[in-house]
Amino acid sequence: MSSAIHANYIAGQWTEGPSQRFNINPSDTRDQIGRYTQADLNQVELALAAAHAAAPAWGLSSPQQRADVLDKIGSEILARKEELGELLSREEGKTRPEGIGEFARAGAIFKFFAQEALRLRGDKLASVRPGLEVEVTREPIGVVGLITPWNFPAAIPAWKIAPALAYGNAVLFKPAELVPGSAWAISEIISRSGLPAGVFNLVMGPGSVVGQALLNDARIDGLSFTGSAGTGARIAQGAVQRGAKFQLEMGGKNPCVVLDDADLENAVNCVLQSAFFSTGQRCTAASRIIVQKGIYTEFLTRLTAATQSLRVGHALAADTQIGPVVDESQLAQDLRYIAMAKAEGARHICGGEQLKADTPGHFLSPALFADCDNRMQHCQEEIFGPVASVIPADNYEHALSLANDTPFGLSSGICTTSLKHATHFKRHAQAGMVMVNVPTAGVDYHVPFGGRKASSIGSREQGTYAAEFFTTVKTSYLQA
Repeated sequence: MSSAIHANYIAGQWTEGPSQRFNINPSDTRDQIGRYTQADLNQVELALAAAHAAAPAWGLSSPQQRADVLDKIGSEILARKEELGELLSREEGKTRPEGIGEFARAGAIFKFFAQEALRLRGDKLASVRPGLEVEVTREPIGVVGLITPWNFPAAIPAWKIAPALAYGNAVLFKPAELVPGSAWAISEIISRSGLPAGVFNLVMGPGSVVGQALLNDARIDGLSFTGSAGTGARIAQGAVQRGAKFQLEMGGKNPCVVLDDADLENAVNCVLQSAFFSTGQRCTAASRIIVQKGIYTEFLTRLTAATQSLRVGHALAADTQIGPVVDESQLAQDLRYIAMAKAEGARHICGGEQLKADTPGHFLSPALFADCDNRMQHCQEEIFGPVASVIPADNYEHALSLANDTPFGLSSGICTTSLKHATHFKRHAQAGMVMVNVPTAGVDYHVPFGGRKASSIGSREQGTYAAEFFTTVKTSYLQA
């Protein structure tokens, strides 16, 4: 463990807060990765003042300046993806290949938005009135607060920070307390990218202090949040009250439908990856597996064997497929839902047990339940762990109805060889993202990400659609 305290980055300076928090490895709880400072209200005020002062000039900076900064950040992240990916796996529990892959995605996101800075478009229109010209342009919204979760500690910060800077906004970045290492590493790279002081600020600390201050302060023009539905609802209420722009990505209870005509080998692989990889700790994970009755028994037999063969272990071990649960609190939540499923009458097939390993960690075998009813509580609430519930369906129409019977609408998948059913499902699945014969989790970095219903509020993240949140539209008239 390093004895150095990882400080906040405020107004171009590394600044220690009044307290620290240890970063603990969930694969080996004896391993303290480092000490990370925690901000108080005084530090938040310094960051707010710095961003507010820096925003006007950065908003008028040249697209080339912004592109160069973002490209430099992305290039360093990609050059260091193995080192940084190992840090991510060590602090969050993803397997080493998953950690490296996530940092590779983060680097690609910064380089994508480097080019988007050069491609910000507007319109020049003819007026209905003679002699007038009309221009429609986009400008930065000003100062943005970015609040990110623990489950993707590199990719989600990247897909918020990069467009915010590309479109000329000043940033206050509050990462999840549980996984500060990846956020600090990205921030350290950003600190050397050539940004003017105050344009980017890292403010680590508890949500009750940092997050609440960002929500309350009139100098924050927009808030982009990824996290729980409960916190998202509070942010929406507070932002509406003071007229701030907001963007919320929250939970999911995603279905994966398997029809009688599906390629079963591919379907089993889709379900395994969707439900259990990254320890099921993805908002796009599929926890409801809706299987048509004609193949129900055979599919369940294959899925059971595949689930039982998954290797759970230390995130950095070469043969590990499923890493640990992120911390003790999340493990307790997973175990509560497993007990709930049993109490509700779901048939327990396998898994759901705490495992012992060579190191003390939060290891849980993937849990599989069958003969579930979609009305069961564990089938309606997000678990955020390696727990899958198999639900029988009479036919395609019944399966679609079950898939849509949820308060959430982030990702929805189907496995079928029928073009008719695939086409119908794409149109009628009530979700922001639809996957046909591919896992429900896993999206490209250059396309929009987001959901419907209780999963998302506001405009989409990622790709060209990110401009909808991070810019405001201006219409100008000119007498020729």
